[in-house]
Amino acid sequence: MSVLAAIAVLAVLIVVHELGHFMAARLQGIYANRFSIGFGPILWKYQGSETEYAVRAFPLGGFVGFPDDDPEENGIDPRDPNLLRNRPILDRAIVISAGVIANLIFAYFLLAIQVGTVGVQNFNPLPGVVVPEVRSELSSAAAKAGIKPGDIILAVDGKELAASPESTRVLMEAIQSSANQPIELKVQRNGKELPEPLIVTPQVSEDGKARIGVQLAPNGTIERRRVTSPVEILSLAAGEFQRITVLTLQGFGQLITNFGQVADQLSGPVRIVDEGAKLARSDAASLFSFGALISINLAIINILPLPALDGGHLAFLLIEGLRGKPLPTRIQDGVMQTGLMLLLGLGIFLIVRDTSQLESIQKLFR
Repeated sequence: MSVLAAIAVLAVLIVVHELGHFMAARLQGIYANRFSIGFGPILWKYQGSETEYAVRAFPLGGFVGFPDDDPEENGIDPRDPNLLRNRPILDRAIVISAGVIANLIFAYFLLAIQVGTVGVQNFNPLPGVVVPEVRSELSSAAAKAGIKPGDIILAVDGKELAASPESTRVLMEAIQSSANQPIELKVQRNGKELPEPLIVTPQVSEDGKARIGVQLAPNGTIERRRVTSPVEILSLAAGEFQRITVLTLQGFGQLITNFGQVADQLSGPVRIVDEGAKLARSDAASLFSFGALISINLAIINILPLPALDGGHLAFLLIEGLRGKPLPTRIQDGVMQTGLMLLLGLGIFLIVRDTSQLESIQKLFR
């Protein structure tokens, strides 16, 4: 059920994005003859009075189709002002950017619902630092030393890690300052302290920093505070929306400036669903913030000026505005088709990679 909940969140976000494009077109009287979730063969479809609604085999996104390429086949005069291509640049820009806007609005809406129904979280720190994930389980220094996901590191080289969020920084500094030198970690597992400390030797990574191959997080419990004031709900949701957006933009900035070191953090649908399922199992209320995070990511990704994305279409509109006329159709189609193939290739690669890293799959090969 947790996996289904995560898939449902992703599906809703895709529908919201495409619904933004669709409604922006319809509200301006622009023809839209297809509304599809996914790509590839059609699994289910419904023919409305003006639009075909469909669910397709590969859930890697969706699209809204316009009869611009062959209007006569749809009984439309090629000069009809309600064809998307015949509209002014501003009208087309609204349609293209509406998916991104819809995702951003929906993210804020999810955060407001979370604050209004579940409340806000207060973090109460406990001693130690949590290890949520051990990366590259078969080869990392942490895995070789016997560290497992869920462990709590209580001390490093005899120095206790206090009940403070700062303990995470203290542990990271101890690791980074001990390149190729063994350090001693006192570890708690399943509520019990291990009888002997674990010895880990940090390894120098490609960026020159010493690492042991784990994610670290502050240890503590979370308490929720109910919020009833509508003004406070909207204010707290806005603050959280800003925080997530800034962190997401910083993440994309690191991806651009430091691609080699952070490329392995790129996630495809499989890993996103896996992480969402974990959240659903541990705290179903976190699906609201999970949905908001993914929705903001979808918005930022789609606004990038890359072929086949909304930002790519907006870039062509900008060029058209500067030139006074659009680029030749064959050039636009070639760029978009190439971009689409690259995106599909990246999507398939991420699906294969993330599937191979699932815990259930790795157990099959041990």
